[in-house]
Amino acid sequence: MTTLGPLGATHTALDTAVAAELEELGYGTLWLPGGQGNNLAHIAEVVRATSRIQVASGILSVDRVPAAAVASAYADLPAGRFVVGLGGAHGPRPLAALNDYLDEIEDVVPRSARILSALGPRMLGLARDRASGAYPYLVTTDYVASAREILGAGPQLPVLLNVVAETDVAAVRETVRGGSLKFLSGVPGYAANFRRMGFSGEDVAGLSDRLVDGVTVWGDFDAVVARLKEFRAAGADQVVVPLDALPREWWPGLVEAIR
Repeated sequence: MTTLGPLGATHTALDTAVAAELEELGYGTLWLPGGQGNNLAHIAEVVRATSRIQVASGILSVDRVPAAAVASAYADLPAGRFVVGLGGAHGPRPLAALNDYLDEIEDVVPRSARILSALGPRMLGLARDRASGAYPYLVTTDYVASAREILGAGPQLPVLLNVVAETDVAAVRETVRGGSLKFLSGVPGYAANFRRMGFSGEDVAGLSDRLVDGVTVWGDFDAVVARLKEFRAAGADQVVVPLDALPREWWPGLVEAIR
């Protein structure tokens, strides 16, 4: 089973120099955003520029990246370095699409090296049964606890968090409302998960204070660390932080604080 470490990092402009720095600092996993494209070449570049840190795709869309390309990239890289994060099945039968995709890579990419972008209970069940765990985003600590119950004790639960290094709550809310939450609140899977977490349709449509505060980690360094630890205590094996949104002087301290 993949062991990701307690602290992961993502960065929108993660080049090989930054990757090597984060490896040296002691981060467990680098998550390279996939978006709507194919970042396999960049993943290979980062793996080869580092020596031991795990590099995960977060997330490759199965609707856009051929299974054969993923299998080929995995086979070309050192064993245990590339964690294949998959998701993005947005058609009428997303579970079936992901199952079919996993069938295609089964002989090359072991279950231990697969992570699924999962939010709802059926997708979490698929992540439990056919991958090494689930990788949710924009969730609360209560959600993490419920996801851990579905996954059980063994599978990994890395959680990507929305972190804002700001102590003024009004400024935090303005920043979050202008970021990914605005777009993702209109994506059916995310909107449905917000409702499962207890947020109303009005909360989602209006990006209410309650919703923004529930899915955001914010404050000074100590406040952010305390909140990250709450997610770990709720059942997250790893908390994943967007380092390009945080002061660079925080980078080493986060590794020391989250163990």
